[in-house]
Amino acid sequence: MNSQFTKEDIITLAIESSCDETSVSVLKNGRTVLSNIIASQIEQHQKFGGVVPEVASRQHIESINTVIKEALEEANVTFEDITHVAATYGPGLVGALLVGLSAAKAIAFARGIPLNGVNHIEGHIYANFIQHKELEPPFICLIVSGGHSHLVYMKDYGEYEVLGKTRDDAAGEAFDKIARVLGLGYPGGPQIDKLATKGNKRAIAFPKAYLERGSYDFSFSGLKSSVLNYLNTEKMKGNPIAIEDVAASFQQAVVEILVEKTIACAMEKSVKQITLAGGVAANSSLRGLLQQEAEKHGLSLKYPSLKLCTDNAAMIGCVGYYDYIRGYRSTLDLNGVPNLKIGERYSKYL
Repeated sequence: MNSQFTKEDIITLAIESSCDETSVSVLKNGRTVLSNIIASQIEQHQKFGGVVPEVASRQHIESINTVIKEALEEANVTFEDITHVAATYGPGLVGALLVGLSAAKAIAFARGIPLNGVNHIEGHIYANFIQHKELEPPFICLIVSGGHSHLVYMKDYGEYEVLGKTRDDAAGEAFDKIARVLGLGYPGGPQIDKLATKGNKRAIAFPKAYLERGSYDFSFSGLKSSVLNYLNTEKMKGNPIAIEDVAASFQQAVVEILVEKTIACAMEKSVKQITLAGGVAANSSLRGLLQQEAEKHGLSLKYPSLKLCTDNAAMIGCVGYYDYIRGYRSTLDLNGVPNLKIGERYSKYL
């Protein structure tokens, strides 16, 4: 036995490959990260202005073995030290998911150890458990990324109530699309966040979609259309366009609706704890306004480090650990589920 562990320690090898990051992590007892290697594909996809599924799958195939090797070496462990394997099986790009899932199943089969299939969205929530060792449910979590916008009430480990989600574009997807029309490149979120610091967030009154009374769902398609209409109208009039003002005003409209609905959820559920997760959780304006409003309402806010906001295997390993100790096991015929919903368990999930 590895001298850095006791016989009670549970060592998780986790794999994440749902989109354009190939990531492998080794964790001890769910919350202690021994390694968290991320191989990004941003350079490969930048020339296309977004993620190309076939390119992503090929890059995962090329990277997966190297990233596994690096993760083991950095953690100073071997396959013999691993207690079980966790891997993302949805939601995500099916070809990308299958690369990581196939590697995880091969390791589990070869070593004769359990496999835990993990929901990627749940992984984003659990990134907060890694960052904040004292954090425990219940709490409200706002998950905002390129593909997902959810408001979730986490009652306990593995128990979720989805209170709201996007009806069209996810917040991160809207950021990418607006960044593209502003000529800022991919990925759009960090570019808009940076440019917005130079602009006036009240310069343009872009709309916020509240939807019907009492709804915690989001809609960003109307906002996106409003930005496009503004740009086209100003160009037709021959007016100069201050793109920093457009970026700041667009970002403010997104952030305000996210924050308002998150605070309302927390008040309705009478919880004192809010968490933030997903790639857009790295947005400085979102963090700042949510912190400000949380303090105003007597709520505590927690969010992960920037590295844990992006897609990474450590968050997947954390979910896998808690599923493992609660007795869940996946069979080796586990398949990728591109549209997996939060809280769902695959039919073969025992």
